[in-house]
Amino acid sequence: MVSESKKDKVLISGNEAAAEAAIRAGCQFYAGYPITPQNGLIAYMADQLPLRGGSFVQAESELAAVNMVYGASASGVRAMTSSSSPGISLKQEGISYLAGSELPAVIINVQRGGPGLGGIGNAQGDYFQSTRGGGNGDYRCIVLAPASAQEMADMTFLAFDLADKYRTPVLILSDAMTGQLMEGVSFCCENKPDPVPKPWALTGAKGRERNVIHSFYLEQERLERFNRKLQAKYEKIARRETRYEILGAENPEYVLVAFGSSARASKRTALNPPEALAGKLGMFRPKTLWPFPYEELADYAADAKGVLTVEMNAGQMVEDVRLSLEGRSTIYLMDSPGGGIPAEAAIREKLLSLVNNSSTK
Repeated sequence: MVSESKKDKVLISGNEAAAEAAIRAGCQFYAGYPITPQNGLIAYMADQLPLRGGSFVQAESELAAVNMVYGASASGVRAMTSSSSPGISLKQEGISYLAGSELPAVIINVQRGGPGLGGIGNAQGDYFQSTRGGGNGDYRCIVLAPASAQEMADMTFLAFDLADKYRTPVLILSDAMTGQLMEGVSFCCENKPDPVPKPWALTGAKGRERNVIHSFYLEQERLERFNRKLQAKYEKIARRETRYEILGAENPEYVLVAFGSSARASKRTALNPPEALAGKLGMFRPKTLWPFPYEELADYAADAKGVLTVEMNAGQMVEDVRLSLEGRSTIYLMDSPGGGIPAEAAIREKLLSLVNNSSTK
């Protein structure tokens, strides 16, 4: 157990920081199945959650784990699961059921390479799956993108609050580097928060009307009403819960866009740009991948000559960047689909090539 005063930092991995934060946020139930590179998280929960009043289950499969979370959430407790890319794929049906039953849950994906088994190194290839809803139906998950061990902790606290506030699954999209790196972390609370009222939960119907939780609607009209209700909720989330970070030049000629581990080297580049880009380079980091900060990016990069999206995949977030800017800036992609982490030197070189190409036109 991590014990320290509010202001002190402890050296801890991103995976363990998320697990500790979940316990402090009042998580009472965790179910999961081991897979690299998220095993540090499940091991921490196995060790600590039962000692601190919660229930831990190593399920027989990823499918079983997410459905156990469904049942626990329906009873009104804070519940979560975690896995890495292939395991999250197996959980998609259960995540769709959570969304379709309006049940809060936290799901952490410590991404690895793909498709298929891929590799156990760094990757950001699950962006489409996470932001577009990997299961069936018209649903969304709030998607948070941490770039440090500290944000793994902070965003886990936030995820539980958002899940309860909107009765929706919240996905934390981490990756192998962010999950396994060791950094100093401060935890924002010592005590579990007060329970959130959940009058809809299945807690026994003595003295009240029974509650029913389901995602099955045989009548077309009822299903349409429900889906329109969901869409109205998602519109509210998009208006209220968009998060992002801007660094570097206020009125940039060139803009870096990156999330997660890709943002770390991009941030260093933006704060220490090549001489040719001094005072001209900015960075935009979405902290919520859904809702994506379309308007905020459009405002920041509206007058830019070029926007470079840096991703550890073959190009996925770049599509949201294009939607945001709608042709107002030229968009370039620096991809890394094999598990490599973008290096600061490589980002600088790519930026300089864009500047040189622009000057010769």
